[in-house]
Amino acid sequence: MAASNPTLAPFVAANPYGDLSIDYANPSAVKALNRALLAHAYGVRHWDVPPGYLCPPIPGRSDYLHHLADLLGEGSGSSIPRGPSTRVLDIGVGASCIYPLMGASEYGWRFVGSEIDREAVDWARHIVAANPAVANLVECRVQPSPGRYFRSVIAEGEKFAASMCNPPFHASAQEAAAGSRRKNRNLGQSKESPLNFGGQARELWCDGGELGFVRRMIAESAAAAGQCHWFTTLVSRSDHVPPLVEALQDAGASEVRTLAMAQGHKQSRILAWTFSTS
Repeated sequence: MAASNPTLAPFVAANPYGDLSIDYANPSAVKALNRALLAHAYGVRHWDVPPGYLCPPIPGRSDYLHHLADLLGEGSGSSIPRGPSTRVLDIGVGASCIYPLMGASEYGWRFVGSEIDREAVDWARHIVAANPAVANLVECRVQPSPGRYFRSVIAEGEKFAASMCNPPFHASAQEAAAGSRRKNRNLGQSKESPLNFGGQARELWCDGGELGFVRRMIAESAAAAGQCHWFTTLVSRSDHVPPLVEALQDAGASEVRTLAMAQGHKQSRILAWTFSTS
């Protein structure tokens, strides 16, 4: 990848095990790796995030998309759907627009990305326009009602095969800062070092943290059941799953799935649910 993406080459060096790698504590190195991965694997040639915004780890985002593809491939055809007839809603698309760019490139799906941050939406639209191969498959919309997920974004009569979401993990700015310090310590950096993946406040924390965020999403999803077949979200903590499954049962979900994901030592999961009985 370094040979085909010159911006990555200066960051590549042998690690203590003798393997070529990058310094994952260096935000510039992480961004350069993302650019290289997107270009190499997805044909996305123009990508960046504004200073201070979340720079997502590509392998984990790819894992989510492939698990979603497997989920959508179940049923009568038993094959992964491809092409623009499969429509996906990305809740909280962010300035990186990462899921729509990758999903449109890999599967040809049509995406709507929603976001409450207008600057992030403008940036995401700029990235989409700079990649003509997928530009006609991705639309980014401002969510005008913070705290809403589907209302004010899904148009009347509009239908989606699935929604996806990477919710804020933390319940407060203090908790987010503590999480950043832990990650820096794990990377061997001082607490003053910049967080390698960055993130704006609203990307990192919200009232009630991940558990509160997903509970509110579940409550609203019941009203959108006729417009979205599968609702999905990442859930970072395993102890959040039982109360969320209970909330889904109370909301009347007809089927609930927990899909395990793993990237190195990091363990995560996708919570998926539907209200459909067919």
